[in-house]
Amino acid sequence: MIKKPEDLAKKLGLTFEQPLLFKMALTHRSAGANNNERLEYLGDSILGFVIAHKLYEMFPKASEGELSRLRASLVNQTSLAELAREHQLGDYLILGSGELKSGGYRRDSILSDAVEAIMGALLKDQGSRVCEDWVLNLFSSKLAALDLNNWSKDPKTQLQELMQSRKKELPAYELIKMTGAAHAQTFSVKCTTVLIDETSIGAGVSRKRAEQSAAEKMLEIIKKNDK
Repeated sequence: MIKKPEDLAKKLGLTFEQPLLFKMALTHRSAGANNNERLEYLGDSILGFVIAHKLYEMFPKASEGELSRLRASLVNQTSLAELAREHQLGDYLILGSGELKSGGYRRDSILSDAVEAIMGALLKDQGSRVCEDWVLNLFSSKLAALDLNNWSKDPKTQLQELMQSRKKELPAYELIKMTGAAHAQTFSVKCTTVLIDETSIGAGVSRKRAEQSAAEKMLEIIKKNDK
């Protein structure tokens, strides 16, 4: 049973003057024409701006390349899906019967699009200032965890240098899945190292981005194991 949108709004600390906008933000295109695609377009735009502006203020000495990598680490499908799962957003999604049966409420792409659609709905309902404040609150933990010293190099380079510093073989990356149409594919890559038995899985719109995501997750796993 799909949970009530107003319960999710309360959990997210939101009050909508136009509740139907919020309901639309949770409605996938598989459920009909009145869906969240246009709101997702708006949300994607304001999310990119808000995070870019915040990073510009947080890291006054960072180069354009470093700021871009920092933003990419936050504004991506995996990151947004993680935030969605923190709030059990999948329980509130309105999906067509096909997506319900195939587990669409668990899919990163659908979850991340819904998060951006909520941002778009909030922008339309209450304006940019309220939307910006909510976005920054949603990303507060991720923003607080950023360290420019760890972002002067991309995750694959960091992981490679870590392995070299420990005189170990370099990480291995294996493409394990490709999904979606040719013009909108998602790649899944597995990363393994000789340091630990655990593997990491990364996803992205290109194999390169998927490998970077897998490397980033592997770095986090190694860091936890080192403690």
